[in-house]
This record gives sequence, structure tokens and C-alpha cells, in this order.
Amino acid sequence: MNDEQDSNRWRQLDKDLKRIGRLELSGQAISRPLIAPGAALVFILLACGAAALALTPSGSSWALVLAAGVGAYMALNIGANDVANNVGPAVGAKVLTMGGALLIAAVFESLGAVLAGGDVVETIAGGIVAPEGFATSDGFVRVMICAMIAAALWVNLSTWLGAPVSTTHAVVGGVLGAGMAGGGLDAVNWPAVGTIAAGWVASPVMGGVAAAGLLAFLQARIARAPDPLAAGRRWAPVLVAAMAGVFTTYLAMKALSHLIPVAPWQALGMGLAAGLAAWAAAHPLVAWASAEMENRPRSLKALFRLPLAIAAALLSFAHGANDVANVVGPLAAIARATQDGAAGALVVAPGWVMAIGAVGISLGLLLFGPRLVRMVGDEITKLSPPRAWCVAMSAAATVILASWMGLPVSSTHVAVGGVFGVGFLREWQEARRAREARRARDRALDHAPEERSRRMLVRRSHFLTIVAAWVVTAPATAALSALILAVWSRLL
Repeated sequence: MNDEQDSNRWRQLDKDLKRIGRLELSGQAISRPLIAPGAALVFILLACGAAALALTPSGSSWALVLAAGVGAYMALNIGANDVANNVGPAVGAKVLTMGGALLIAAVFESLGAVLAGGDVVETIAGGIVAPEGFATSDGFVRVMICAMIAAALWVNLSTWLGAPVSTTHAVVGGVLGAGMAGGGLDAVNWPAVGTIAAGWVASPVMGGVAAAGLLAFLQARIARAPDPLAAGRRWAPVLVAAMAGVFTTYLAMKALSHLIPVAPWQALGMGLAAGLAAWAAAHPLVAWASAEMENRPRSLKALFRLPLAIAAALLSFAHGANDVANVVGPLAAIARATQDGAAGALVVAPGWVMAIGAVGISLGLLLFGPRLVRMVGDEITKLSPPRAWCVAMSAAATVILASWMGLPVSSTHVAVGGVFGVGFLREWQEARRAREARRARDRALDHAPEERSRRMLVRRSHFLTIVAAWVVTAPATAALSALILAVWSRLL
């Protein structure tokens, strides 16, 4: 009898333990999706606390604390959406794992923002709105806060939809809409708006053409050469040198220029010196890396793995130095206006403001970035190390060329345009081979129309979604910021 009671007791205990185990698993499944939003909320509250500690006795506490929270929210969204363009191709090419890419991007984004973000930040999206167009500093502060809220909400929505958009254009649209609603048409610098709008069209086209041209060059000079291995050994050091030169010039113009004045010819000289040094160092490394390779084009993909990883890190550094201004600029202007009542086009960013931008971008990438990283790297078109390298190189080279031309471009549009360019070039090559097969009556290489449609190398659904998001970003954020300002003015 005692044995039977003990057996029943153990069976009941097993049932209770299984029930508890199921409850624990259910609790974990419910709480896991809340970890990232919870961490983001903690960061926003810490940013508000930093703003409260930075207040002076004469400062307007509510406006600065609110602006700090909105700025932190904006930084998180920039990290979740914009940074995917820097590391997505490397992840799609299987050069970096998702975890490794997120870690590299977070570290170099923070380094770029802190070391080269600059103490003097040009605000109001490059002079879109003139501060003197507002009667009081309170009106200017309201416009900046509404613009940041609208831009952050739009970027958040775009990230949720899986569309990489330009956070710079979102900020520009937000400032433009709230500026017109709060200060009238005269408060807007329309020539600057027209110049920036021209860059919206030029960015993806320039990036796509450059990436497609680089890929065609690699195919002609290496992949289709009579001796691919010998061609790879000859051209790989040249390509490494070109990458070093282009990225050195890019970093000098986009990052170093925040610390010291850098003329275009000086940046070009730095790039030339770095390219020559890289060319001299690459020869023995390429010879060593290719010693055991088979003489076929597929084997040469390994030569692009390390350059592509380095390119992802350098792009992240430059992005952190440049795009942190989307958060720091408006927030620094609000800090100055609320503390001493002055609203100027150039302001000095306090350390705590720079920290919000740097930490927020990296944290947003780590918490919410994987979805857009996969989108850019895997879901638009298939990327190999050489193709992804072409995207990274085209992004840097296009930004440099546009800067010299005085044309403001979006790094997001350039990078994603490069991915499209690589995919559409391969589609065009596939279609050309099919036409040649039909003319030669080679049924082995020809395909039925349904099969040709299935073989399209760029996913049209993603292409249309991304282009539509690009087109409506500025108008949507402008309308949203104007609406938020109108509601705010009516309620308060």
C-alpha cells in the first residue's frame, strides 16, 4: 500500500513538474518579443534623464526632456533601418554571420559617431528651414520636435514593412512640413530643397550603374579570362588598392572633415597614398591565398571575402560619422534654443547629445536591425562576395563623386541602388543568353516564358515596395509633421 501511495505521489509530482515546465516555456515565449522594445524604452528613459540633468536653471525643462526622448527614438530607428545597407551585402554573400555583422557595425558606427561626428553640427537638415523665420524660439523648438517625431515614426513604419529608406530624407521632409506649417513658406530654403530633391533621383541610378559596371568589369577581366587564376592574381591587388584608395578618400571627406578642414585634392592625395600602400601589400597576400586554388572562376570568390568584411566596417564608420547628425543636429539645436533662447543654423553639440546619437544607432541595429539586414543581403537578389564587393565599392565611389559635384545623395539609395544594379545586370545577361540560344536553336539553354519569368533575379515585389517607400518618404513625413504640429498647437 505504501508503495502504491509513493508511486501515485511521484506520478502526481511528474504531472505538476510538466505543468510548471509548460508554463515556464509559455512565459518565455511571451516575454521574448518584449525584450527588444523593453530595452529600447529603457534607453529612451535614460536619454530623458540625461537631458534633465543637463538643464540649466533658466532652461525649458519639458521641451528639452521631450526632445531627448524623441531623439533617442529617432536614433534607434536609424540603427534599425539605415545601417543594414552597410553590412547587408556582406551577410547576403555569406562573408559575415548575422551576429558578426551586427557586432562590427555597432562598434564602427559608434566609433564613427564619437570620433568623427564633429563638435559643430549643421542642423535643420542642411539649412532647410531658416530659424529667423520664427517669432520665438519656442516656435522653432516645436517645429524641430514635430519633425523628429514624424521622421522617427515613418522610419519605424518602413522598417516594419521591410523597406530601407533614407533617414536623411525623412528628417528633411519632417522639417520641411513642420517648417511650412509653423513659419510659413518664407521659412523654407527652397533652393536647398530643390538640390536635395535632385539627389533623390540621382542616388539609386548612380549607385546601380556603378555597381553594374564594376561587376561587368570583373566578369570580363577575371571570370571569363582564358586563365582565371592568373587574371585573379593580376587584378586582385589592383582591386584591393582601388578599394583602399576609394575608402580612404571617402572617410577623409565624410568623417575626417568633421574634425579638420579637408580639401578635395587633399582627400584624393590621401586616397592615392593608401592605394599605393595597399597595392604593395596585397601582392604577396594574394599569391599566398591563391596558391592552393583551383583554376576556375568560382574559386576566386575567396579573394573578395576579407576586402568585403573590411568594406562593411569602413562603411559603418563613415555612416556613424555622417548620419549621426540626423539625430544630433535637431536635438543640439533644441538644446541651445531651450537653454539660452537662441536658434542658430550652427550649434555645438553637447557630449550627452552625441552619446544619445552614437549609442542609439548601435542599439537600434542590435535590437531591430536583422530584418533589414536580411532584406538587403538576401531577399532582393542573390549576392556573392564579388557582387557584394561591387555594391560596397559603388556606394563609396558614388558618394565621393556626388560630393565633388555638389549633389546631396542618400547612402541608403546608393547602396540599395547598387544591389538593384547588380541584379538587373545579371537579368539582362540571362535574357541575352536566352536570345542567343533561341537564334542558335539550342533548346538546352532556352526556356519557356514561364520559366524565364521565374528566373528573374530581382524580386519585383521588394523592388516596387522599396521604390514606393522612397518616393513617398519626404511627402509623407512632411504631411505627418505638419499634422502633429497642428494637433500640438490646438491642444496646448
